[in-house]
Amino acid sequence: MEKLEVRGVSKCFDGAPVLEDISITLRQGELVCLLGVSGGGKTTLFNIISGLVEPDRGQVFLDGEDVTGKPGRISYMLQKDLLLPYRTIQDNVALPLLLRGEKKREARAKAAALFPEFGLEGTERKYPAQLSGGMRQRAALLRTYLFSQNVALLDEPFSALDTLTKSAIHDWYLDVMERIRLSTLFITHDIDEAILLSDRIYLLTGKPGRVTDEIVIREPKPRRKDFNLTPAFLAYKKRILERL
Repeated sequence: MEKLEVRGVSKCFDGAPVLEDISITLRQGELVCLLGVSGGGKTTLFNIISGLVEPDRGQVFLDGEDVTGKPGRISYMLQKDLLLPYRTIQDNVALPLLLRGEKKREARAKAAALFPEFGLEGTERKYPAQLSGGMRQRAALLRTYLFSQNVALLDEPFSALDTLTKSAIHDWYLDVMERIRLSTLFITHDIDEAILLSDRIYLLTGKPGRVTDEIVIREPKPRRKDFNLTPAFLAYKKRILERL
């Protein structure tokens, strides 16, 4: 059974079609990327998957259960970390548990237990302004994980990071995904990033957006440090550029 399945989703806004007959899957432990040009409907698709927007046609399934139009079942992290500046990192991370009605002490304890796993030891009582961009993204990713364990939607979460920080957090995120068996659906406009991180890539192109190709990245993980310099990497990139 697929962890997440989007089946035949279409959406119009004010009579203008934005998505047409989108069907994609996400398996346990996979990182699957949606890649395409701006305006292709990727964020609208994420809004539908997370239950924030209802499709005109089609359904979304989580572990075989129909969750179409049901918010609060699948976590969604935007490009900005959106940490609350007046809350400590611990309280920012614990926010999803508090919103579910858990007591503050219990929510803090559950969040704190995962700080070492996410490389956040020692930041519990700090505020967002005291952390680097990479550390804020780690905190935001932990909060996303606590909101909906095992499945995460990430909308360009690393685009604001510099190249060296982005490379380090890529390695860290793939390691965390494997250890906690997290499944990730990921939006990016960065072709190199998509190839380096993904198990599979869906190309979403046109207006309305349609899935026009599915590319399986067969390089085993963890990928070699110079993978982006290999003929295999360049072949994947050439194939993507030809189809976008």
